[in-house]
This record gives sequence, structure tokens and C-alpha cells, in this order.
Amino acid sequence: MRKLSLPEDAMRTPSEKPHATPQFAKMTLTPAPQKPAISAAPCCESGDGETSPAIETTGALSWQVAGMDCAACARKVENAVRQVPEVRQVQVLFATEKLVVDAPASQREAIEEAVRAAGYTLRDAHAPAPAATSGLRDNLPIIVIAVFMALSWALEQFHPLAGRIAFTLTTLVGLFPVARQAWRLIRSGNPFAIETLMSVAAIGALIIGASEEAAMVLLLFLVGERLEGWAANRARSGVSALVALRPETAARLRGDARETVAISALQPGDVIEVAAGGRLPADGKLLAAAASFDESALTGESLPVERQPGEKVPAGATSVDRLVSLEVTSRPGDSAIDRILHLIEEAESKRAPIERFIDRFSRVYTPVIMAAALLTALIPPLLFAAPWLPWIYKALALLLIGCPCALVISTPAAITSGLAAATRFGALIKGGAALEALGRVEQIAFDKTGTLTAGTPQVTAIDPVDGLEADALLAYAAAVEQGSTHPLAQAVVREANARGVATLRAGAQRTLAGAGVEAQVEGRLLRISAPDKVTIALPPHWQARIREQEAQGQTVIVVTASDQLLGTLALRDTQRADARDAVEKLRALGVGSVMLTGDNPRAAAAIAGELGMDYRAGLLPADKVTAVNELNARAPLAVVGDGINDAPAMKAATIGIAMGSGTDVALEAADAALTHNRLAALPEMIALARATHRNIRQNITIALGLKAVFLVTTLLGLTGLWLAVLADTGATVLVTANALRLLRKRG
Repeated sequence: MRKLSLPEDAMRTPSEKPHATPQFAKMTLTPAPQKPAISAAPCCESGDGETSPAIETTGALSWQVAGMDCAACARKVENAVRQVPEVRQVQVLFATEKLVVDAPASQREAIEEAVRAAGYTLRDAHAPAPAATSGLRDNLPIIVIAVFMALSWALEQFHPLAGRIAFTLTTLVGLFPVARQAWRLIRSGNPFAIETLMSVAAIGALIIGASEEAAMVLLLFLVGERLEGWAANRARSGVSALVALRPETAARLRGDARETVAISALQPGDVIEVAAGGRLPADGKLLAAAASFDESALTGESLPVERQPGEKVPAGATSVDRLVSLEVTSRPGDSAIDRILHLIEEAESKRAPIERFIDRFSRVYTPVIMAAALLTALIPPLLFAAPWLPWIYKALALLLIGCPCALVISTPAAITSGLAAATRFGALIKGGAALEALGRVEQIAFDKTGTLTAGTPQVTAIDPVDGLEADALLAYAAAVEQGSTHPLAQAVVREANARGVATLRAGAQRTLAGAGVEAQVEGRLLRISAPDKVTIALPPHWQARIREQEAQGQTVIVVTASDQLLGTLALRDTQRADARDAVEKLRALGVGSVMLTGDNPRAAAAIAGELGMDYRAGLLPADKVTAVNELNARAPLAVVGDGINDAPAMKAATIGIAMGSGTDVALEAADAALTHNRLAALPEMIALARATHRNIRQNITIALGLKAVFLVTTLLGLTGLWLAVLADTGATVLVTANALRLLRKRG
């Protein structure tokens, strides 16, 4: 067993710190039981706004839901399903359009009927997505009403009475699908949906003779609904692209037979083939020859990655140059892509505090506005002998103005866009609460090995004796180390391969317990050992050189041949290429950086000095938690790490951020993950979180500001129904469009 003085973190075994594992190959990000339910923000409807325990998806009934235009639709579906007997829990995952219900299988048909009755379409959760409908078909109701309104206006110019009748018919044509949906929602437990309020307003306008404005209200409402649907699809585009990475079928090998099967039929141990340019349907272990894979869709790395036989390759990767055979290692629903989707679904359950506040506020706001509209219609005529029609008209306008759609969607629209934008530069953030916490961060604590550094040692210096070339010394060392699994040995071999050094044949290799390793190379007995384990006396100037390198945090190994010094090699776990840039960008954002590591102070000081940050070294996991609590008390702190020993510190911080190649424990403990280990994403994440907060404040200002303006102008008689609807539908469109600006942030 070697006793080389490699820094503590670098000496961890692969099981302790599996940096060689492909990103996501080890991620197990399935939601744990008893987490908050994933609920959508209610829009113009009742509901307690509270969350319930999340459903354990194993054995639960699940479907894909079509027709949800905004987060409010998710609540409508949930309320409809709750009316079905024996349903214990229900949740709709809006980002992935998934309905999960805890109920007996015998209730499947009743649940499907309830959702259809509410106006939405279900399909099996594992069924392929239906073909996209044409734009003309999707926009047909809007086009029909717009054409009818234009014809009605033209007819009114020549015959006013016929024009008014035409506008009435136009309103009835436009009202039919809205009123039908309102009736469906009332029957399914959603009496105060936006469709109900629009129906009441349109019918009331017809009764008092404002048919033109009634038609305009419905047209603007349908336009707003269509824009909301477009915005929702844009926000879900990242998830849709991720789902599209999975092919629907796979080529499975059974002996000499080759069969095409659904990916749901693949089990661990199956052997599959993937053609050049094809995507992996499941996580797999590469068989036979080495091959290159494009993993950019999962990891963000633009260059293909070469995988050797026996290495794992994540689902969704593309075989670049050849037909490959792989052994399936993931169960159905547990591939790298599935685990990312689980993480996205889990993110919806962690709602930001401001989102929960707006949710509670809307529960009070909606009935207050409805009561105010009723009082507006009754009090002036009854108490002050005012004419009925003008005040009923104002009450109907107030009803439209008061709908809290724009207000309620202001926060989830921004958060959904922010989370989607983060995925584009390789950051997965677990929900609005994490995004809000990230925006408050003023300092970041980094683990060292695998976070600020590459996690594997590299050769930093080759010092041969006089008369021997550096490549010759490296060739001797690589020959002795060939085939070893020791981190230092692998670093030496990698360096020799990278330099194109000729391979030498070694024989009689053996490990010297506590002293190093030796082998016969070109008829000479070569030995590699730590400086304090050499069997010869090192000259003073060599001892000084070794002490100097060790003081810089490097590990030195000595190469000898038959008690003759050949030279030394220095190795160190070098910092990531983007670490310095990330720290500087964080500093520019006003975010300080500190290193917390279990490594020795000498190695920690070397890396911290290069990056210009403070450090605390020699910390046990409990010490890290103490340090985090101390730092967090001063200012909101984020902890970035990848090891098991980082998990407690992540939980203690304001927010924990895991490196994508880290251990399962660290990824579960974290509130966010860097999927491709790019530290430059950290300042981008913080900037995006702060931009999202600004966007939310802007959205709330737009929603409440427009309502306040139109409320005053309506009560003063300056604006009517068709402008009043702009206070709701128009504000909703503006809020959604403003939130979509976050999608342009690409890091």
C-alpha cells in the first residue's frame, strides 16, 4: 500500500468521490416522500392555496395532460380530480404536463372522465406525444370572431339595427365555448374561474345592450388565452427538448437476434445497439471498442467525449462516429433524462415565499372584488336613485378589472422563465424558493477538491537528473505505473499519453507495502516512491527542490533505478480552468468567496492564493457546518460542493449548490446543481436570480397598476367594458411577455 503524501481529498477512493462517473450517470434525483405537493397558482378561482404531501409516484396513477395554458389550469385539473371518490391525493406537474393521482386503479376511468369534463385531454403517461396541430386550427376561434366582428361593424355602417343584431350573434358565437367551459369548471369544483367571470360579463353586457363591447371582451379574452398558451409552451420548451432526447424505441440484441422494442421494455442487463447519429434510449455501459459520444444536450460540453469499454454513457447521448453496443444499466423511468425530469418536477413543489404570499392574497382578493362589483351595481340605484343601467355596466367592468389573473401569474410566470433560462447554461434550480434564496446570496463557500479543482491530480513538473531527458524520465515512470488504479499512477500515465511518449514494456511489477511500486524496465529495476521512502540519500539541492514543491501544495514522487536517482515528478490537483474567472465575476456582483476544505493548509493555501480568496483548511464535516453557520449569520451564504462530506454544510447554508458529477448525497442535499461542472455558471445563476426578482416586482406593478388605473377611470365613466378587459387580459399578456424576457438570458 502506497504512502505517498497526496492531499487528503485527492486520496479518496472512487466510491467516496466518483469524479470519473459521467455527469448524471449517478444522479438519483427522484422526489422523496412527504415533500410539499406540486401545486399551481390559482387564477380567478377558489382554493386554499396550501400544499399537501407529495405523491409517491411508485404505483400511482399517472397521465399526460393536454390543453393547460397556464399554471392556473393545473389547479383546475386538480380540483376536478378531487371530486372523484376514493382519490386520496392529486398533483399536476405543470412543467412536464403530468397528472399523478393516488387512488385505486378501479377509479382510473372516473378520473379520466372528470378531467375530460373539465375541458382537458388526457393520454397515457408513457404514450408518445401527439402530432402538433396546425396554427390555423389553434387560432380558428379567434379568426372567426374577428371576421364576424368586422362584418358586423361593416353592416352597422349601413343598417344600425342589423349591425347590433350581428354583434349579438357574434357575441353568442364567441360566448358558447367560453360559457361551456365555465359550466364544466363549475361542475368540477371551480366556480370562480376566469371563464365564469367572462361569461357573466358578456351576458350582462348583452342584457344592457352593449353587444359590441361584449364581442370585444370575448375577442380580447381569447387572444389573451392564446398568448398565455404560447408563453407556457415557451417556458416548457426546455423540458420538451429534454423529453425529445429519448427515442421511443430501441434495438435490443438477444443472441443473434435483433429486435425493436419500446424503451419501457428495456431492463438492466439487456444489450442494445445504437447506430451512428442515434441517441441512447437508456443509461448504458459501453461494450467492445471505444467510441465518441456527443453529450452536449445533457452536460453542455460542446466537444464529443470518448468513452472506453466498461465506461457508463447517459441516456440522450448521441453516438458520433460508429455503431455501438451497450449493456443497459438503468431501469425504465430511471435514466439520466428521467432523473433530470424528476428534479424539474420536484422544483415546482418548492414555491418562493413571495409566490405563496400572492397565492394567499388572491384568496381574499377575488371574493372582495366580486362583492365590490355587486355593491357597485346595487348601492347607487337603491340608495341614491341613480340609473340602473350605467351602474350595472360599471359593475360588469369592475368584475373584469378585478380578476386577479395577471397578479397571480406575475410570480410563477417569472419563476418558470427563470428556471427554464437557467437550464440553458447548465444550472438546475429546485424551484422558486431556491431561486429567491439564490438572489439574496452575498457570499459563497467552496469545497476544494472536485469543485475549485479538477478532482484528479496532474503532473505539474518533471525534473530529471543531468543527462536524462524529461520525456525519458516520464516514459520510465509511466511504464512502472501502467495498469495501476492509484490516482497518482493514472496521472503519470495520462501525462505520458498526452505528450506522445513512447511506451516502454515493464515486467515483474509489484507494490511495496508502504513504500511505493517497482518494476523491471529495459533490464533495470525501477522504483517509484515518496521522498521519505527512498532507499538512497538524496543530494541537498534535490531535497531543497522537493521541499519547495511541497510547500506549494504539490505531491512529489521520486524515480530511482538500482539505487540511482533518475529524477522527480511533481503532481497537484490543479484548479479548474474557469475557477478564477468565476471568482472574479462573483466579486464584481458583490459576492465574496471562501474555501472550506478538509485538505491540509499547505495545499489549500496554494489554491486559495491563486484564486485570491480566503480559506479554512483541515475541516471535518462537523467543522464545515460550524464554519457555514458562522458565515451564514453574517450574510446569506451559498455552499458549493460535490462530496458526501459537503452535504451537511449545504443543508446548513441559505442555499446548497452541487456539482453535477458529485455524489448522490450531495445532489439530494443541494437546492441547485451545475449539470456540467462549469463554475462560470455560478455568477450567471446569481445574476439570473436577481433579474427574476426584478421581473417579479415589475410584473406585480404592471398587474396592480393597470387595475388601479382602469378601476378609477371605469368608476368615473371614462372607460368601458372593452378597455376594462385590458386590465385583466391585457395585463396578463404584458406580465407574461415581460416574464418571457428572462428566457433570452443565456448566461
